[in-house]
Amino acid sequence: MNRWLNRANKRISLGSAAALLIGAMLIGQLLGFLRTMIINANFRDPAITDAYFAAFKIPDFFFYTIAAGALGVAFMPFLADKLEKGDKKSVWELTSSLLNLLSIIMIGVGILLLIFAEPLIKLIINKDLSPQQLHDAATIMRFVALNPLLFTISGILTSVQQTFGRFFFFAIGPLIYNVCIIASVYIFDDNIGIVGLGIGALAGAVLQLVVVCFGLFGLKFRYFPSIKFKRPDFRAMLRQLPARSIDQGVDSLNSVVETNRASHLGPGNISYYENAYILHSAPVLLVGNSIATAAFPRLIRRLSQGRRDLFRKDFVQVLKAILWIIVPVVVISYFARAYFARMIFKDIAPEVASIFGFFAMAILFRAVYAILSRYFYANKNTKIPLYVSLFAIALNVVLAFSLARPDVYGIEGLAMAQSIVAAAEVVVLFGIIMIWDPKVFTKEFWGWCVKLISVTGFTFLTAYLMVHIVPLLASDRGFVTLSSKLFFIVAPTILVHIALSSLFAMKEVDPVIDKAKKLILKPVRME
Repeated sequence: MNRWLNRANKRISLGSAAALLIGAMLIGQLLGFLRTMIINANFRDPAITDAYFAAFKIPDFFFYTIAAGALGVAFMPFLADKLEKGDKKSVWELTSSLLNLLSIIMIGVGILLLIFAEPLIKLIINKDLSPQQLHDAATIMRFVALNPLLFTISGILTSVQQTFGRFFFFAIGPLIYNVCIIASVYIFDDNIGIVGLGIGALAGAVLQLVVVCFGLFGLKFRYFPSIKFKRPDFRAMLRQLPARSIDQGVDSLNSVVETNRASHLGPGNISYYENAYILHSAPVLLVGNSIATAAFPRLIRRLSQGRRDLFRKDFVQVLKAILWIIVPVVVISYFARAYFARMIFKDIAPEVASIFGFFAMAILFRAVYAILSRYFYANKNTKIPLYVSLFAIALNVVLAFSLARPDVYGIEGLAMAQSIVAAAEVVVLFGIIMIWDPKVFTKEFWGWCVKLISVTGFTFLTAYLMVHIVPLLASDRGFVTLSSKLFFIVAPTILVHIALSSLFAMKEVDPVIDKAKKLILKPVRME
């Protein structure tokens, strides 16, 4: 057991960390899609699942507003500074102080959610829920009332582990959460129905925390039952948190507003929109968040070492890798949206596919935002991302109310607003970085971008042709049929992207080609 834990806790390279996180998130997304498929199959009326999705909005809002800003990007740079100096005692004191402070706050939040669940649900959806649906949503919220506390503790502990270069338990923790919700569908479907998903979510949060705790083995973690308010570094860290917390809270508030707007467009629209949002989030998490998360400890370590030149080099390298990977994913997502939707969402596929199409550009910009925002967090600057997010939420609210009306674009207008806002955020952050640090984006980088645009044109054309060669028919059903057609669309598109990238001498393709050569040309030992 100890030997297995030591391997799991071992410090790994940036490439290995990224591969681990992408692999774990891929499994997590597959489990998430499986969870969604099972929920949709067992609760066929989208009006029922509206209550399920609505029940998580307020708990998520409190978690992201109060705690999420403290986890990772605002917390880890301070830990990295102490670790670089070999001061582990300070690492544990800072960790314990933050853990104790946020736990006290989150216990209060949990009590608030338990007592005021029904009034809070009515803030999101009122007239569009039946009395039974309102009761179900409030009951689910009460079951997950302690989840913000559990996620906060898990988040702090995994942030510490990432600072030490250990990603294993951070990667597998969310898998446990998904498995528990899936299991709850089968356990409670025949008795308490949709409410059972709340029990599954609570059990998943508890087990996720248990798994994360194993990641502390070997780190010689010391817990201090106090809050060190007098420590200058702890106070400095706390001063960073409000901006990051408001930034996260703004995004969560935005989700609440979108849920409210979707509810006014009629029963089922919350479920349609949430399912499409889940589909668009998968590549963002797999590519943008995974790679940016794996790179972040290295970026802050470069700054802790005083090597801003290497920080710039690593940052641009990670940005280019994300762009090169996400572009073909966006192209495939747009052209094959109906195939993915029918495979995963079955009866509600047309509605989900239509919304997902408007989400395509958001995939690109959300993935890029994941690393751009970490440029500022690594520099211990949480205010600029906050100001940009405040601008984004204002723009999104205006667009949501303008576009998501029955006489304009309907529910698709929410996804359209997301794509416009995501693009605006990235453009603004790019501009600020260029002004703040002109040495980051060189002529070489912009020349590389021109190459990527050229390659993308051929990738786009390939996907367009393949969708017309292998069209989706009304009679197409089943995993084998749909996955076969997807393969004939995806494979040529990716091959063209790789081949043209190699022709344009883009270094990002080299690891892919080298790996392919090893697999194809590896000599066979003859006995």
